[in-house]
Amino acid sequence: MLMPATANAPGLDAYWMPFTANRQFKAAPRLLTAAEGMHYTASDGRTVLDGTAGLWCVNAGHGRRDIATAVERQLTTLDFAPSFQMGHPLAFDFAERLAAVAPGGPEAGLDRVFFTGSGSESVDTALKIALAYQRAIGQGTRTRLIGRERGYHGVGFGGISVGGLVNNRRMFPLLPAVDHLRHTHDLARNAFSRGQPTHGAELADDLERLVALHGAETIAACIVEPVAGSTGVLIPPVGYLERLRDICTRHGILLIFDEVITGFGRLGAPFATDRFGVVPDLVTTAKGLTNGALPMGAVFASRAVHDALMHGPEGSIELFHGYTYSGHPAACAAGLATLDIYAREGLLTRAAALSETWADAVHGLANAPHVIDIRTLGLVAGIELSPRDGAPGARAYDVFVDCFERGLLVRVTGDIVALSPPLIVETDQIDTMVSILGEALARVA
Repeated sequence: MLMPATANAPGLDAYWMPFTANRQFKAAPRLLTAAEGMHYTASDGRTVLDGTAGLWCVNAGHGRRDIATAVERQLTTLDFAPSFQMGHPLAFDFAERLAAVAPGGPEAGLDRVFFTGSGSESVDTALKIALAYQRAIGQGTRTRLIGRERGYHGVGFGGISVGGLVNNRRMFPLLPAVDHLRHTHDLARNAFSRGQPTHGAELADDLERLVALHGAETIAACIVEPVAGSTGVLIPPVGYLERLRDICTRHGILLIFDEVITGFGRLGAPFATDRFGVVPDLVTTAKGLTNGALPMGAVFASRAVHDALMHGPEGSIELFHGYTYSGHPAACAAGLATLDIYAREGLLTRAAALSETWADAVHGLANAPHVIDIRTLGLVAGIELSPRDGAPGARAYDVFVDCFERGLLVRVTGDIVALSPPLIVETDQIDTMVSILGEALARVA
């Protein structure tokens, strides 16, 4: 008896795709059907080199059997357990393992872990913790939140309010009592920087301006990405984060690092907190937490922040916040297996050894057509292109499509091409990425 053939072209109408031009995509879909190591398989059978770690998340490469086995074992043992007034051992085990590798090391004290389901949830959780903390210490007038222009902090109402990407904000009502620092992008002074750009530390003084405008007694927290990823890889100027930390400390403002992208080895250290030597009060994570295998996020809180809420009657709930899937058993299993791989293969620091090779290769595109800036740090790069007249973003999109058709997945935001390969990348694969991208830049007008 003949088995029915598998449809080569699935129906596309029902799925409303996120952050996608749906009509454009469905007219010429790009479908991925399998993945292993550094490569995807497209629906037409072509091999596609992953230059983006999926979506900044598959840090240990695709198809890791240890993770799949751990998830399967957990699902057949305990598929779900409630996390409200109940628990399961794996959530506590995973939190302890994360605390042992927490941002900033033991001396930073960022070893209290709140589980979420995504980076967006991590951000909203951190913002709520910051507000609750200020209230708990008798600073209830501190309700204002400070973000940064061109920042991306997920898609919750808190995240888009403190975020600074206009297309994420313009259609939706935003939280009141939010203000923004200027972004740090300075093409005139810092173009083609390798590592941290030289100029711009003084931009952190924007926070002093906002303190003077609103009063420190109204500001609860300031949230920034140590390296702004989704806006096109904006690397902090030398001294900028240190200056921001000092201002926050001086005025009693909590500093939140959004490390959803930079966490778990992307910059050559376990976290950007370690890479830059600047310790915030809260750190948001997701993506590399489970190697992208299952949705999960986590917020690292300092003991000072955590302990400030551990007051009142012993039977009272200290923080009225949480999610159905906080500390999901299968996600915890995936996370534990991921940490084992990171440790066994040295992936949390591997990018440091490859960073010069990476920078040399990517900066080799400096003279390619339309390139007006290149920014690199660790294993991340942003290649900025001059926009077409009257069609911003179109040139980078055409580069993205050209690369995909020739076997390379890149990420584009506006007219910036971003690269962030899995941390298992080899030097010959770096060369292949840059070669395909360079040829695409030469072809695209």
